Amino acid sequence: MSRVLVTGGAGFIGSHVADALIARGHDVTILDDLSGGFRENVPAAAAFAAGSVVDDALVNRLFAEHRFDHVYHLAAYAAEGLSHFIKRFNYTNNVIGSMNLLNAAINTGVRTFVFTSSIAVYGSTPAPMHEDDPPAPEDSYGIAKYAVEMELGACRDLFGLNYVVFRPHNVFGPRQNIGDRYRNVVGIFMNQILQGQPMTIFGDGTQTRAFSYIDDVAPMMAEAIDRPESWNQTFNVGANQPYSLLQLANAVAVAMGVAPRLQHLEPRHEVQHAHSSHEKAERVFGHRPQTTLAAGLARMAAWVRAHGARASVPFEGIEITKQLPAAWQVR
Repeated sequence: MSRVLVTGGAGFIGSHVADALIARGHDVTILDDLSGGFRENVPAAAAFAAGSVVDDALVNRLFAEHRFDHVYHLAAYAAEGLSHFIKRFNYTNNVIGSMNLLNAAINTGVRTFVFTSSIAVYGSTPAPMHEDDPPAPEDSYGIAKYAVEMELGACRDLFGLNYVVFRPHNVFGPRQNIGDRYRNVVGIFMNQILQGQPMTIFGDGTQTRAFSYIDDVAPMMAEAIDRPESWNQTFNVGANQPYSLLQLANAVAVAMGVAPRLQHLEPRHEVQHAHSSHEKAERVFGHRPQTTLAAGLARMAAWVRAHGARASVPFEGIEITKQLPAAWQVR
């Protein structure tokens, strides 16, 4: 039985990955500051440490006490669009925090470091995006993710630390924080419907994404530490079929049992079309049937209705207000 640390394990993807690791027989410890996750998401079989990856003293103490065999690093503030306006916060959490973990991993002999990156590293690369496409991130979040990816390669070369990089995209499902107004469009739409509000779309809604159901992503990620053939490689992971935001809004309305009501906001700076190829992941992890958008939305809608709406709290640490979308202004 391996000892595994999961950072961000009280969050959406992290808690599902922790579940999958426990099901595979691993001893899991979760580190989370609960800034975007919830204590109720932590699996009962996991140990829990409250705190941030930015706290290097805490990180070093945790690694020294537990002597982890593997690390899954999912703690991040993953709001791509907002990251332009919170640069210091973005790089502190998503780069400095990652370096704290890497330092501790190397110093305590961790065998494998699994990192959740993002297809934001591709920027406006024509879709479908492939792992061998040159990274060209266009937002601060994507830049941070790619910086950590490069550092993982350097640590492998110098210190022998094995790594696996996953680049998921637009993952949705139960336990998602539907109260976050800056990310996770499926959750935003469902939360707005629960509150009797129209679904808000930046621009005309023709931008496309492939929306990935959590059960198609988390189990594959949990397998990585048991598949040496995946080590020191990067994988896109997620759904194959892209949809426009207009198509998504209509599908969410169907899942929630309401007529679609839309409100179009001023366009914001974002990649117009983003989805990726998953041929490499299929070669290494094997072919797996994917959950259809309708089926995934139906499952998430049932969870959302059972748990109710969440208050959408503005991000209070905005660092740049120039060009900040009006919908994100703190009033």
